[in-house]
Amino acid sequence: MAPDPASPDPAPSPRLSRSPSPSSSGPAFPAPAASRRPRKVAVVGVALADCGRVDDATPYALHAQAARRALADSGLDRSVVDGFASAGLGTLAPVEVAEYLGLRPTWVDSTAVGGATWEVMAGHAADAIAAGRARAVLLVYGSTARADIKAGRRTSNLSFGARGPSQFEVPYGHSLIAKYAMAARRHMHAYGTTLEQLAEVAVTARANAAANPEAMFRDPITVDDVLSGPMIADPFTKLHCCIRSDGGCAVLLAAEEYVPDTAKAPVWILGTGEHVSHSTMSEWEDFTVSPAAVSGRLAFERAGVRPADIDLAEIYDAFTYMTLVTLEDLGFCAKGEGGAFVEKGRTGLRGELPVNTDGGGLSACHPGMRGLFLLVEAVRQLRGEAGLRQVHKAGGALPELAVASGTGGWFCSSGTVVLGRG
Repeated sequence: MAPDPASPDPAPSPRLSRSPSPSSSGPAFPAPAASRRPRKVAVVGVALADCGRVDDATPYALHAQAARRALADSGLDRSVVDGFASAGLGTLAPVEVAEYLGLRPTWVDSTAVGGATWEVMAGHAADAIAAGRARAVLLVYGSTARADIKAGRRTSNLSFGARGPSQFEVPYGHSLIAKYAMAARRHMHAYGTTLEQLAEVAVTARANAAANPEAMFRDPITVDDVLSGPMIADPFTKLHCCIRSDGGCAVLLAAEEYVPDTAKAPVWILGTGEHVSHSTMSEWEDFTVSPAAVSGRLAFERAGVRPADIDLAEIYDAFTYMTLVTLEDLGFCAKGEGGAFVEKGRTGLRGELPVNTDGGGLSACHPGMRGLFLLVEAVRQLRGEAGLRQVHKAGGALPELAVASGTGGWFCSSGTVVLGRG
């Protein structure tokens, strides 16, 4: 692989330079005293690897590319990183990925709960840093899901497995999208949500993506375009569903004492929450309520803010219904009012609550477990680095508060993170 031009390491290897051994001399980093208050935790570095159509890289190379770029973005020396979190690659994730990157972490996390993985991991990492168990934790993801399908290295799958509780549903042919489609139909039945309102989610996501040069699809679409597309799983046509892309990204969290040495203004982790609710559809009590109803409440309570205080939201959107119901469950509107809330561009870049400002999984990129991309975009927005898609408050001020909420499985899990600028 050619050297990454954004990397601080000019060596041609995709690996990070090797960590010094425990006996090696190096910069000393103070550990917090046991009696100290919990340390504040900031996101100090974010980056994307190459995304979209990436036919000439391995998932490991995308991990390395994203990690190097995030470290460069932070301005910190890589020797400060003593924590590592990764999922989705390798038999012993994150051991294999850490080895590939040349890291020898003393704190690791491989929590895997689908798309919510990264918000949950961010919460775990923030707790570890606050308690003095780690100085800085690197979260990294990379996938060549699209390229692998195109090259015949993998195929799509009908289900995640046929053992355990799933054995009672798999024989009926419930694919992942079918489960989301069933939930959407239930919301339509219970609250009168329309196909046109669901289509508005896709239309707004594409409009947001139009201002993002890194988005995979940027051409505008209409509600009619969404409704007239090929049916995938009733009521979802093709444009109700996320795109398939390659890509990767990384986020670096660090304790407050390292913030003065960073290259960018910090974005603070103010509060996090996580929740799992079910693994089979038969155990899901209400198809119209996602686990974000719990993770969001916990995150807002711990951050000491209300949904009304939030300036923008980054929400997992594998399907249009996910955006709509998560907005309800996070408290941005009442249950059943999500359809009306997403109408008339309210979630666009200039709307009352900008949502998925990069275009989301519906238009920007979706290489698998997309939750980490939500954190990257939220941080870029709070820093004022989003270019033409930059969100502003009334009077032109930068946003101050953002929420990133990831969803895993078929609304099986949720992780929510509230972030604040300055």
